Amino acid sequence: ELTIAIFAVAFAISCWVAGRAEVIFTHHDSSKIVLDEVLGMAATMFGNPVTVPWMLAGFLLFRVFDVVKPFPASWFDRKVGGGAGVMLDDLAAAIYANIVLQVLWRVMQREE
Repeated sequence: ELTIAIFAVAFAISCWVAGRAEVIFTHHDSSKIVLDEVLGMAATMFGNPVTVPWMLAGFLLFRVFDVVKPFPASWFDRKVGGGAGVMLDDLAAAIYANIVLQVLWRVMQREE
């Protein structure tokens, strides 16, 4: 699918940009780097309803998983350096958030 291809290219470019930003800011995963959050939200919402309530739920779930960092997000955060490390922990959190949203959507569809 074209959307996944575009996301993969954007993700690869973001890994490079985040790596360069770490060098400039001299800090691993600096809060000034926000590309990981932007692509994390895109991955969170992929295949989910894009309405205000669902986006708010996606945002909250993404933030929770980004803070808690369940495996493998915690492993990426600790063990993978450079821009890939910056991006991959957020992608893992986004995948968890996406799965929860997908399940919620399906459960709500059955109840109607």
